[in-house]
Amino acid sequence: MPDSLGYRMKFGVIAPSTNTSVQPEFDAMAPPGITNHMSRIHVPDNPINNDDDFNKLVEEIAEAQDAAIERLMTCHPGHIVMGISAETFWDGLEASKVLKKHIEKISGVGVTMGSESSQAALNVYGAKKIAVVTPYQPVGDKNVVRFFEECGFDVVRIKGLKAKSPVKIAHFSEDELRDAILEVNGDDVDAIIQAGTNLAMARLAATAVHWLKKPVIAINTATYWHALRTCGFDDKVQGFGTLLTDH
Repeated sequence: MPDSLGYRMKFGVIAPSTNTSVQPEFDAMAPPGITNHMSRIHVPDNPINNDDDFNKLVEEIAEAQDAAIERLMTCHPGHIVMGISAETFWDGLEASKVLKKHIEKISGVGVTMGSESSQAALNVYGAKKIAVVTPYQPVGDKNVVRFFEECGFDVVRIKGLKAKSPVKIAHFSEDELRDAILEVNGDDVDAIIQAGTNLAMARLAATAVHWLKKPVIAINTATYWHALRTCGFDDKVQGFGTLLTDH
């Protein structure tokens, strides 16, 4: 007998314990019969004032990640969706592939990550010149730029919002996120993409495409879309842009 609620798929979702955006946004995108089951990576909500603080945060996530995955696997998910972005971009494309293989090895199931999902979403739209919005310090932005450039994209502009702690990433208002999108936009940009899974930007990105007349991609939308399509689900989900309705 299949799971009574997740009778089509149980997604296991990994996110930092400080993250309050992944769970509600993923749940809002879940089609009938597909359920999301969270495991939290323990992360202290320490201040982030500079690159050293941000590097420490990424290290803390990496150190606690495997234990969270082991806990998650006790509910027997069919696929893992990484609700983390910084770590998946860190040290570029090859490091991202190594991380994915590591998680697949310890979990025994397929894995979807934000970095590869962002790449796939940009390729769907044929984007070449991109702009990026993140909540990161400069060292985080540097790693995001490196990843996208190694994937063949030209990062024209990037805006790091420099959130003051992991929890405060989710405190940026929709107005602040809109202003960031407008700041990085220009005629020299094919698409805008957002990194940082705790930035609640899925619905804003879906509306921004109408006033910018170009793709605006939220990483949580790209990640959940890529997980669905990778697992063979072609459901059309309304309210989150054309990725989930047309692709």
